[in-house]
Amino acid sequence: MRIALAQLDPTVGDLAGNAALIAAAAARAAAQGADLLVTPELVISGYPPEDLVLRPAFVAACQATVEELATTLPLPVLVGVPWRDGAGIRNAAVLLDGGRVVARYDKMALPNYSVFDEQRTFLAGDGPLLIRAGESLFGVTICEDIWVAEGPADEAARAGASLVINLSASPYHLGKGQQRDALLATFAREHGCSVAYANLVGGQDELAFDGRSLVLDAAGELIARGAYCEEDLVICDIDLAPAAASTIAPAAEIAVHTPATPHEATIAPLPADQSAELWAALTLGLRDYVEKNSFNGVLLGVSGGIDSALVAALSVAALGPERVHGVSMPTRFNVAETRSDARIVAENLGIDFRELPIEDLRLDFHESLPELEGLAAENLQARIRGVLLMGLSNHHGWLVLTAGNKSEVAVGYSTLYGDSVGGFAPIKDVPKTLVHALSRHVNAVAGREVIPVSTIERPPTAELRDDQRDDQSLPPYDVLDPVLHAYIEDRLSPAEIAAEGLVDLATATRIAGLVDRAEYKRRQSAPGLKVHPIAFGRDRRMPITNRFS
Repeated sequence: MRIALAQLDPTVGDLAGNAALIAAAAARAAAQGADLLVTPELVISGYPPEDLVLRPAFVAACQATVEELATTLPLPVLVGVPWRDGAGIRNAAVLLDGGRVVARYDKMALPNYSVFDEQRTFLAGDGPLLIRAGESLFGVTICEDIWVAEGPADEAARAGASLVINLSASPYHLGKGQQRDALLATFAREHGCSVAYANLVGGQDELAFDGRSLVLDAAGELIARGAYCEEDLVICDIDLAPAAASTIAPAAEIAVHTPATPHEATIAPLPADQSAELWAALTLGLRDYVEKNSFNGVLLGVSGGIDSALVAALSVAALGPERVHGVSMPTRFNVAETRSDARIVAENLGIDFRELPIEDLRLDFHESLPELEGLAAENLQARIRGVLLMGLSNHHGWLVLTAGNKSEVAVGYSTLYGDSVGGFAPIKDVPKTLVHALSRHVNAVAGREVIPVSTIERPPTAELRDDQRDDQSLPPYDVLDPVLHAYIEDRLSPAEIAAEGLVDLATATRIAGLVDRAEYKRRQSAPGLKVHPIAFGRDRRMPITNRFS
């Protein structure tokens, strides 16, 4: 059997555009002699459609789009689509063949953890779906169905499928690809069953999807893999065992042709290391957020610090230098070195850059509010910068990017309505220690100092007062970040963190308190890309009003 996997980047709600992606992939697959094309989960609606599926008109439009698409396809295609039947709304995969829908599978395992809340919007299916292909059978599953032990995918294999197909929309985080590969290979070996896995690619709000669609033989050996963080069409020939007596009657049958010549499948390369993996996912997520929301460019404050330098470099990688605009807004507290580094990084990247000194504005504010002193006075500078950025955004239609990293977001080390101003936070889930690693990666790939070494090595500072450094308010980041990981992702208590030997109990308690008290800031912050197993926002839902410690 020659199978094709369409690794597509759909846009939520763009039903006609998503159908056009499928039609184009189908034409290419048919031209290469494929017997079947498989698309990702909910590709017609885009993923995740969230509460759009609670609108009857939306689901009806999805179904009508699929029925129209079926009349144009040159080969059988499995399409992911929300579907309403007499009982409710389903997360479905429909088989289109001969101009119509010939079979439908409803996802049985509906995830309700992490970023998923499918039990809120979908009804679970009630049984596997088998399709006959020549003398063999294949089972159809959707994403979580193959992750669940003794779940729907196992049922399909035990029922006689020699191939299990999985339509997936599996969100990215660091290490997720390796986790998926291991799970699918184990499944194939345990059941002696080939696996064809079609994953989504692209960015959708806070989520990135990394592709890496694959085909495994019945021994769990990789025979084809799609590109990482790019659209792709994966085509390969699979040798399938003839079906024995099945416990489930096939719902439909597709024709299988013996190809005149074997197809040489491609195994796309993977990123060289963690930094390359993370950089590609961040670039994809930022590009799609900007493009799919029709912004003509991005704007950010370039301070001379490492976070803004990294976000500027990321923006250029995602959009090109002509669509990136940087602004430096110094006061007397910004030293010559950081002002110089801000200009240098802009010149190195080739972006539009302007310097708007705000010292006079700072003094005007102090004249109007003479009672402000200390932190309240310092934060005025950040809020003045926020006003200027949003003014430029309103005038030019640029999306303001905020450069806060996960370490700062975690402990609230930002000014509300100041440096937290922005419409998107690309490195919101990237800890400070990884910011440094990514900055070195940018320079290594370029073979030159894109981000000045002085910016990377300078002690971090907000420069809101004379001689200020981050480590006057926080532990050093190489100490702070492991504690934050333990408290946020491992969900350890301060006492457990101290027992692990990361820091003493008093420091662990203080850091946990900072994280908890900053929840009200995070609720008002810009969305940002999830790149770790637990990110702020969809993953971690904590009360603002909370006296537990």
